Amino acid sequence: MHATGVVSVRRGRSLLAALPLTFVIALGFTTSATAEPAGDVIIAWHVTLASSWLDPATAPPQITPFAVLYALHDALIRPLPGQRIGASLAESWKESPDGLVYEFKIRKGVKFHNGDPVTADDVKFSYERYKGAGAKEFQERVARVEVVDPTVVRFHLKAPWPDFLTFYGTSATAAGLVVPKKYITQVGEDGFRKHPIGAGPFKFVSHQPGVELILEAVPTYWRHAPYVKRLIMKSVPEGTTRVAMLKKGEADIAYALDGEDAENVRRDPRLKLVPSKHASIYWIDMPEQWDPKSPWADKRVRQAAILALDRKAINDVACLGYCPPTSIIVPRVMEFALQTEGAPYDPAKAKQLLAEAGYPKGFEAGDFTPTPPFITVAEAAANFLTSVGIRTKLRSMERATFLSAWREKKLRGIFMAAVGNSGNAASRVESFIYSKGSYAYGGYPDLDDLFQQQARERDVKRREAMLHKIQQVTIDRAMFIPIMDYRTLRGVGPRIAEHALDTLHLVPSPAHEEIKLK
Repeated sequence: MHATGVVSVRRGRSLLAALPLTFVIALGFTTSATAEPAGDVIIAWHVTLASSWLDPATAPPQITPFAVLYALHDALIRPLPGQRIGASLAESWKESPDGLVYEFKIRKGVKFHNGDPVTADDVKFSYERYKGAGAKEFQERVARVEVVDPTVVRFHLKAPWPDFLTFYGTSATAAGLVVPKKYITQVGEDGFRKHPIGAGPFKFVSHQPGVELILEAVPTYWRHAPYVKRLIMKSVPEGTTRVAMLKKGEADIAYALDGEDAENVRRDPRLKLVPSKHASIYWIDMPEQWDPKSPWADKRVRQAAILALDRKAINDVACLGYCPPTSIIVPRVMEFALQTEGAPYDPAKAKQLLAEAGYPKGFEAGDFTPTPPFITVAEAAANFLTSVGIRTKLRSMERATFLSAWREKKLRGIFMAAVGNSGNAASRVESFIYSKGSYAYGGYPDLDDLFQQQARERDVKRREAMLHKIQQVTIDRAMFIPIMDYRTLRGVGPRIAEHALDTLHLVPSPAHEEIKLK
């Protein structure tokens, strides 16, 4: 297709209230190109900072690694303040009238941390090197990547795919992050993982797996220099320890607090408790519902479990009232999300349904494995399930092991998901509802057909209707036990500038949230 056959792509909606927001680190940029970054910010993370997070091709398909990815690396397009998808390394992009070609123009002067220019060859290399959760979807839908010249690259699709930009330009996948072809060719894959080079606002300094990661500001970053000179990210899985570090001044930000830990921050006048407003959600999955011999195969049992949960009480105890109860597994801030109220709480009806299903005294439901470290929500949910007769045994699992078992579909009993990647309703359906999805243990042919239809539909209203129908069917068939939209609660110390706090929960990209020291 010739360059004259393309037209400007229509931008997504930019209402802040409707934008997806990752719950990863807030980074910041100066408003003056001449200002020098200064000071250190220490962040206590709730998870282990793994080496695989340094490389977009191998990073796990969860939102938390984008704390590192968006700091080290940049993309042609990605979430920017006030924009669901904005121009980053690309100064502009175009979509062909038939929806088969996307052309990107790389902005002048953008460079990797080693001084090499970012080129179309790097874009093509990075895309073809990607092995993450969205790789199969790209392989099925993208015909080829064409390097037109060093500053222009085109993606040719096999058929119109309205969600190409969502999968390529948000944290739905890391496929759009650009890495240096020349450097990786020189040092090899292992060398790159040991010392990654990117084009983001911060460069790699050092990493002690399971302990800490240190990044340093790149003053020449194309947007603006970061406010702070160094980011020191520490792995601190225990919430109480994160709060203690915050109180002692050993950390400036403590992530993912819940229950008493969050309340402890809220009570301290020196600290701030800042909720996010991002595309994250809690639900309980029942992988054995697809086994006809399991109690979960009976819809009445699944409905009973849904009715057993007092979502308001769970919200109050674990999330201090910040997390809105829900009836679906698509966060309500996402595009095409079906807006629902929380599922009703009716323990009497739950017991009745269990009796009708042949379990008047309840049943032993086996292990209940929550996504680490979100134990408070799981404990509350387990208590409500037990109260109607669905007896489970909480099982702790290291986070990396849990995520691996989930993707390899080895989890049994029930488990609690906590998912925060951005994107839209279609990207959530693709991962968890579509029977061939990376995390789906089963599915239904009619929903698969609807998913495929909406993936080709370019009319926004018709797509929305299809995606709403898919989400409604998950309610009607009791496919999941939804709990609530998750608002990560962050403890923020007194060194962080007051004005930055007001915007931390509104900006859609972690790499563009503002951190400024007092």
